[in-house]
Amino acid sequence: MLIGLWIRDVVLIEALDLPIGPGLTALTGETGAGKSIILDALGLATGARAEAALVRQGATLAQATALFAPAPDHPAWALLDEKGLSYDPTEDLVLRRTVSADGRSRAFVNDQATSVGVLRELGALLMEVHGQHETVGLLDTRTHRPLLDAFGQLAAPLAKVGEAWKAWRGALARRDDLAAAAEQAAAEMEELSLRLSELDRLEPREGEEADLAESRAMLGAAEKALSDIASAREAFDGLAPRMAQAVRALDRARERAVHAGAAETGPTVTRLAAATSAIDRALVEAQEAEAAIDGAAEAFDFDPDRLEKTEERLFELRGMARKLNVSVEELPILRVRFAERLRAAETSGEDLKAAEAALAAARADYLSAAEQLSAQREAAGERLAQAVMAELGPLKLDKARFRTTVETLPPEKAGPQGQDRVAFEISTNPGAPFGELGQIASGGELARLALALKAALAGRAEGAQPLMIFDEVDQGVGGAVADAVGLRLRRLASATQVLVVTHSPQVAARADAHWRISKAGDAEMVRTAVEVLSLSDREEEIARMLAGAQITDAARAAARALMDA
Repeated sequence: MLIGLWIRDVVLIEALDLPIGPGLTALTGETGAGKSIILDALGLATGARAEAALVRQGATLAQATALFAPAPDHPAWALLDEKGLSYDPTEDLVLRRTVSADGRSRAFVNDQATSVGVLRELGALLMEVHGQHETVGLLDTRTHRPLLDAFGQLAAPLAKVGEAWKAWRGALARRDDLAAAAEQAAAEMEELSLRLSELDRLEPREGEEADLAESRAMLGAAEKALSDIASAREAFDGLAPRMAQAVRALDRARERAVHAGAAETGPTVTRLAAATSAIDRALVEAQEAEAAIDGAAEAFDFDPDRLEKTEERLFELRGMARKLNVSVEELPILRVRFAERLRAAETSGEDLKAAEAALAAARADYLSAAEQLSAQREAAGERLAQAVMAELGPLKLDKARFRTTVETLPPEKAGPQGQDRVAFEISTNPGAPFGELGQIASGGELARLALALKAALAGRAEGAQPLMIFDEVDQGVGGAVADAVGLRLRRLASATQVLVVTHSPQVAARADAHWRISKAGDAEMVRTAVEVLSLSDREEEIARMLAGAQITDAARAAARALMDA
């Protein structure tokens, strides 16, 4: 719902702040007073074309701001998400547009700079315009199918078609994936078989590289320790015989010293005996050390072949990993993957056949659901045509004929909303061919046709309804026809917000709110003013519309009668 419109320096409007309520709001005033300027400003804020001529004379910048209060589930919020604009769905939506005197314009959403295209998209979601010179919404055939579906209350079959479409596309994607995988596997089968046979022979295990590296390090350390032990053992080779030879030589020296007259207790003999005893003890210690070294060597559980095999296994795994451009740890995973791909290639024919069958079934389900929806749309189209035709007579369109065409498209052009192209068509005169609305109907006829269509649809649409603007929908009609226009606008306003620019007192009398547009100023500066009328002021304005320049008591009485009715 539109809740406010702020206008600054637009054509004849210097500054205007308009709060806007629900229901039907009528805009009246003399021709040329500036009623269309207000609609131009609203169009400016919602992405309409901007021109430098909109800037008030003497001003440098025109600005229009529209304040909307969409429901939390309104599609406008989803559009803001898509465009990357921040918002709070519990707060109002502010659309603002500025135009400088040189024709350059800027667009803002919630004070965030954006493109005019975003404003235009938001405007299309938030309001519809129907008038003498412009119709926005109804001329776009893309809006006709949703309108027909809303009238026919086809939400349930439409959802069924959407689910069937999703299943069909999913089955198609699976079939395509399997076909591509089978084709790739067939091309790679020889290579896969070779690589898998190599991996099967190698039988890589998870964590094997780390285990082998640890074993290799331990075995390498053990090999070096044994080498050091061997070096130590080698140093003892020949030591014991030489020490024994030294003992015998010292014994002979001691005996010769005694024969030479040395005393047994003399220093020479004593020292020779001490040396012999020391070497003898060292010989015993050396023999014990040699035995300990031999025992230590025997205690090592080291097999040179084991180290060699460990290194060969590690080098083989790493070589295979380099060959396949993966890490050693990925080899077991790759082996499983190769086996799966080979199995997929071997069974791809069966899987693909099953996928083709599933695809055919999903397609048949979709087409069946879409055909049922098409039939329901055709029936709803006939009912809608009858409802619209019932509205045309009172709106002075009794010679016109309205119809809804439901054209079945080929399956390749189908979608989640079905396989139908829906279009509203009209023939304005007997015998004249049907054609698209914008090509056949004039501005006034199109505005009244839009009113007839919206009146027929009233109460049937689901979700948030846009603001509807009718610009002089009663142009060229009066009396009973104008009253019929007012009645339908009133009925339409019970379901959505409506603004109507009117010269008809019958229409203005049906409004919930009434604005009088007038000009004020002097020869140098003329401005447009908007006055929100009270109940008594409304009576006076409607009397003026009835009587013209001279308002009589009879005109006032007639105005009261219209308002009471």
